[in-house]
Amino acid sequence: MSAHPPVPRAVLDGIPAYVPKPPQPPATGTSYRLFLNENPCPPLPSALAAVSRAAQRTNLYPGIFPDELTDALARRLDVPLSHVVTGPGSVGIYQQIGQAMLSPGDEVVYAWPSFEAYPIVVRMAGAVPVEVPLSDAAHDLEAMAAAITPRTAMVLLCEPNNPTGTAVGAAELKRFLDRVPEHVTVVLDEAYFEFHRGPDAPDGVELHRDRPNLVVLRTFSKAYGLAGLRVGYGVAHPRIAEALRKCAVPCGVSRIAEQAALAALDAEDELLRQVAGITAERERLRAALGARGWTLPPSGTNFLWLPLGEDAAPVAAALERTGLLVRAFPGTGLRITVGAPEANDLLITALEGIRSDR
Repeated sequence: MSAHPPVPRAVLDGIPAYVPKPPQPPATGTSYRLFLNENPCPPLPSALAAVSRAAQRTNLYPGIFPDELTDALARRLDVPLSHVVTGPGSVGIYQQIGQAMLSPGDEVVYAWPSFEAYPIVVRMAGAVPVEVPLSDAAHDLEAMAAAITPRTAMVLLCEPNNPTGTAVGAAELKRFLDRVPEHVTVVLDEAYFEFHRGPDAPDGVELHRDRPNLVVLRTFSKAYGLAGLRVGYGVAHPRIAEALRKCAVPCGVSRIAEQAALAALDAEDELLRQVAGITAERERLRAALGARGWTLPPSGTNFLWLPLGEDAAPVAAALERTGLLVRAFPGTGLRITVGAPEANDLLITALEGIRSDR
């Protein structure tokens, strides 16, 4: 054998794996997955029927791009077809962005903690992460603007933020975007767009129309309940959109995923009623925990943030023993997905017991 086997790129040594260690369920009893921000509702019957029909053609490759879905999204969003990009979840599009828009040594500004893919995408491209601490669990847009230098190539902004669920609002976001130099790409992640509605909720697609440097990402994983099929989409002006398509994995969105997404779009009114129910559960859960002495920031997502500092890991472990699997950010807090009512009721009871023991 060779004494000098192939060696992976050195930059990978400093990149964390994107897959966080999932909590382990208890040995017996029911467990609830409250750590991946999944939709607790099963897919709609129309989506399942579309999956079944599409599965009968899995001996054939899907299109290089999901053209039928791209066309439907362009019409739904009222944007030119050339503005729409797709990928296997928004995470897949992030990888396309890193390949297409970043070069070694570029600086990328983003808040922290925020979406865990950010440092991976940035370092994979050989770029330099510039992490700006949150302020009261929310983006500090003033500090992020101040962090932009002549070396800045990109700003990554999750609105509302993952893992804290906080939102900055439309007016503040517009002021920030107006301060970003035109040559700096801004990626606005709206994975939780459907959960954050109201007069001050931004609409990235509308914002992108007169901002050629703005890329907007959305997904079918959360509100549409298709996380297991991996289909996301983005909106960008043609020059960037074409570059992202060049970096996409051919046939990266399966025919099954495309047809399920189309069915979900057709049933959007029904799905948005589900979203309203999840949002109501979120507010019920937040109010119940607040009444029991826990402090949680407002959320514009399908999860809540419990800022616990050094207590995050032990509280997560205690919840796991009751069958509640939450996402711990050691030294910072817990991200807790809004689950079905029975899971949320169990969470209220478990946290009440934990608080009384502290």
